[in-house]
This record gives sequence, C-alpha cells and structure tokens, in this order.
Amino acid sequence: MFSKFVSQKLQQQDLNYKNILLLRKFISPEGKILPRRLTGLNTKQQRKISKAIKNARIMGFLPFIRIALYLIYLET
Repeated sequence: MFSKFVSQKLQQQDLNYKNILLLRKFISPEGKILPRRLTGLNTKQQRKISKAIKNARIMGFLPFIRIALYLIYLET
C-alpha cells in the first residue's frame, strides 16, 4: 500500500494528533490502524502514528468507527 518513501516523508511532517489528513492515510476503511507491513514504516514511526491516532480519537478529531458501516450494522 505504502512504500519506504512514505517513511522518509513522515520524518519531515509533524506527527501529532492534530494532523488529521496524514492520520487518515493510516486507517483502514473499517477504522482500524494499518499494520507496519502494509504502511512500510519503521517501528518508532508506527508507534508514533498509532499513538497520534489514538489521541485524535479521544480528542474527537477522528471517529472510532466509520459511520456508514455503523448504519449498515444497525439496519441488519
């Protein structure tokens, strides 16, 4: 999905919970955090991304689940 080039770009950008556009690239359509093998990040960067996503969810910037999937679940 991502390449090692993404890993180099992340060092330049600010990895915090306020950068929602960047964090959404590391979340699956179901709302799960993508694993390292798919993102191409190293361990430290993956930990920072995961922590930032979790903080953004708690602060209300990112949803815990996708609303469309939740509505489909309620209909069944």
